[in-house]
Amino acid sequence: MLERLRSLSGEEVSFYPQREVGENLVAGFFRLAPEQVLLTNGMDEALALLFTTYLGSDGNDDQSGELLFADPTFVMYPILGEALGASVVRLQSGADLALPVSDFLARISPRTRVIVIANPNNPSGLAAARADLLEIVAAAPNAAVVIDEAYVDFCGETAMADLAAHPNLFVLRTFSKAYGLAGLRLGAIAGSAEQIGYLRRFALPFNVNSAALACLESALSDQAFVRDHVAQVKQQRDRLSRLFSELGLHHWPSQTNFVLARVGSKSKAFIESMQRRGVAVRDTSSNPGCDGCVRITVGTPEQMDAVLPAIRSAVREIQH
Repeated sequence: MLERLRSLSGEEVSFYPQREVGENLVAGFFRLAPEQVLLTNGMDEALALLFTTYLGSDGNDDQSGELLFADPTFVMYPILGEALGASVVRLQSGADLALPVSDFLARISPRTRVIVIANPNNPSGLAAARADLLEIVAAAPNAAVVIDEAYVDFCGETAMADLAAHPNLFVLRTFSKAYGLAGLRLGAIAGSAEQIGYLRRFALPFNVNSAALACLESALSDQAFVRDHVAQVKQQRDRLSRLFSELGLHHWPSQTNFVLARVGSKSKAFIESMQRRGVAVRDTSSNPGCDGCVRITVGTPEQMDAVLPAIRSAVREIQH
């Protein structure tokens, strides 16, 4: 991918990007028709486009639609929903942070316009069962059900094959995680051809840049790199989980490239201690249900060789 990026010519970047070429590539990779795929400027634009399209008034009244999701989850969902003036309905997962399927089913109403579920979830790292997701999709035929699969490469189970049976289902993918292209900002929305065609009318024509499109073919063709990277992440993730178990810190079984752990009332001191040791840790205490929790992203084996002792020392420091 870096070689392709370095080889970009002045002529290539002087023309407007041809998003359709990239959509044909991604559609083939996902085994979908090109009409079922829309490329976006990262996952954030994909979410903004879906929310903007489906959360407005339906013309029959002056009330905005409901956005339904379960906490804790990706912080952009409520931010985007509130910015659009939607009625944001937040369910709360239990202590185990598992997807509250029964609560979703009980809360779906005619006002529900968008249901969004990160699977695997961020920040818990948990993955919901495909059957549970499809039960929610089937229960809300008049709502756009968005499955955010940003971390699916580290999990393996996708809802992509279920698009044909559920016209209200959308699956989101990003090339920022397993493919390592976060700086190029490339995401994808997959759905029924009819609904993607509707979204296409609202999408900006040149939203995906030429550099991202140029690297896309190389990224998709180098699946050996993706497999090796995912395998490495899983190995280092296991090392991190074992350390948390050894230290007696509650953590959740992650299906992503990070692990969520509960440090407790001294989580701020733990984060500061890690910072002094040159390790950035995500404070997730502001996420509902994650009080005293931190999220640590898995690095390379060499990085983890330094991170694990740092965690051990920081925990020892805050316990004294």
